[in-house]
Amino acid sequence: MNDTGKAYWSAVLGLLAKVLVIWFVVSFGAGILFADALNSIKLGGYPLGFWFAHQGSIYVFIALIFYYAKAMNKIDRKFDVHE
Repeated sequence: MNDTGKAYWSAVLGLLAKVLVIWFVVSFGAGILFADALNSIKLGGYPLGFWFAHQGSIYVFIALIFYYAKAMNKIDRKFDVHE
């Protein structure tokens, strides 16, 4: 693999790592680990930890999908491998 290919995969894996870390922090962290601390904050009348576990994580996941698609298109264009 040439240097351009290595740089491309490095950028792709870096993006994937960022998205997975955010996914983990939101789903496992906010929904389980930090739920007790977040429950002291109310959002729409519900404890924030409960909200993240049931609704907030879904919204973050959808936002991550759109962010990932946009960032991958940017990386593909940067390395001239777009369709």
